[in-house]
Amino acid sequence: MFSRNMMPSTNCIVTNSIKKVKGKDFLSLRIVDLTQRPRLLASARARGDRLLTLDNLNPCIKAMEYAVRGPLVTRALEIEKELKQGTKNLFNEVIKANIGDSQAMRQTPITFVRQVMALVTYPELMKISIFPDDVKERAKLLLSGCGGESAGAYPLSPGNEFVCRHVAEYIEKRDGFPCDSKNIILCAGATEGIKQILKLLICETEGLKPAIMVPVPQYPLYSSTATEFGMRQVDYYLDESRGWALTTKELTRALNDAKGLCNPRALVVINPGNPTGQVLTKENIEEIINFAYEKGLILLADEVYQNNIYDKNSEFHSFKKVMMEMGPPYSEMELASFMSSSKGYTGECGFRGGYIEMINFEPEVKATFLKSIVAIHCSTLGQVAVDCVVKPPEPGQPSYELFIREKTAVLKSLAERAEMVANTFNSIEGMSCNAVQGAMYAFPQIYLPDKAIQIAGKQQISPDTYYALQLLENTGICIVPGSGFGQKEGTHHFRTTILPQHKKLKKMLQKFRTFHEEFLKKHK
Repeated sequence: MFSRNMMPSTNCIVTNSIKKVKGKDFLSLRIVDLTQRPRLLASARARGDRLLTLDNLNPCIKAMEYAVRGPLVTRALEIEKELKQGTKNLFNEVIKANIGDSQAMRQTPITFVRQVMALVTYPELMKISIFPDDVKERAKLLLSGCGGESAGAYPLSPGNEFVCRHVAEYIEKRDGFPCDSKNIILCAGATEGIKQILKLLICETEGLKPAIMVPVPQYPLYSSTATEFGMRQVDYYLDESRGWALTTKELTRALNDAKGLCNPRALVVINPGNPTGQVLTKENIEEIINFAYEKGLILLADEVYQNNIYDKNSEFHSFKKVMMEMGPPYSEMELASFMSSSKGYTGECGFRGGYIEMINFEPEVKATFLKSIVAIHCSTLGQVAVDCVVKPPEPGQPSYELFIREKTAVLKSLAERAEMVANTFNSIEGMSCNAVQGAMYAFPQIYLPDKAIQIAGKQQISPDTYYALQLLENTGICIVPGSGFGQKEGTHHFRTTILPQHKKLKKMLQKFRTFHEEFLKKHK
């Protein structure tokens, strides 16, 4: 608090920043004399100092964390370089089980997708007879929606009209309810779409910062984006003892705890779950929709893994379909749902394609949203990938048989690997793992000895980070510590993908077993 004789003059401003001291946040105030600013800047330039430093960098960006590509991955890349340079190690390769990048793990691309991309990129190839007629027809149609019929032209901000129309047809067929192609916006992967929607919510109300309700464990995109945008995150915990179930009781608890601290505006649901791999039942989705309606929350449905269902007793139900089946007033709620070409059976992460469906938003809000993304374009190849996902070859077309064979093989293999991963972790002492019903990940709980927890404390890292670092240095397996996704206090987890191909996955799991047994002995 300033006393009267300490108040700055009109030529001064008071700046503030948050500084961490021994893990706690403190408000630091500084008086800046504006009349001295030119002299100080000139002096800084003369010394060769940079104008942008950590001291004046956006504090929200500094506070961001994204565990999937965090320090462990940096170390994994360093080890990989060392191995290429001939450094001797306990292993001869790094297995990157930290991220859902199918083709980095040698998943074979779907022929139809790559053929259409090839022709869109280089139409001269249409003269070659090796390309089926349906591939050529699709490429011509997509090119007709591009400026100058060229993939190199700027695409429209909402996306190629033919792709938007095909997305709407896909949703109609999936849900059995009408879908307006004007509600479809193509985006550079679901990640970009989610961030653009979250931007709409950045508005303080009665002095309270906006917040989003996020499942824990959660995909770090949500926590990092909330931090970047200066929003708050309201955590609701999934119940591990019940297969990562989502309960309205826990949603109510989380919302009540947030009262007076922030203004929750949206409820995020990830189905199938990342990192937890659970698939919501229709009844559970109905409960969630009812909760969101009663509490006045916009629904954000992250449904990028809708094609990745492995459990025979599970089925994907879209939030839109369930809302529509429930009828008014639920069918009139605001919902933004997200889908991607990076997941499923295509795994085309590098082309960055995805879509948003926005339903029941005010026309003025949607118009403002479209205005906000006018300079943000989904690449033409990303849109092609989305088009191939939502409108694959149909029976009777030349590409159909090969497409079905490849799609079936990918999903069958993923289902086998999902079962293999859960069964293996459940057979290892000191580990437990819920069934991987869908998505591409397992999130096992590990029971760490006190000695390991004490060592981690001395190193000022979380116990599961210590475990993951030891695993990487001794086996070359790169995973993500559970603390990067959030977890109940006192529990320790890690996320691993199920994406390494069978032979490599089997090898990885055996190395996991040996390491974990030796880790327990070493830290008894």
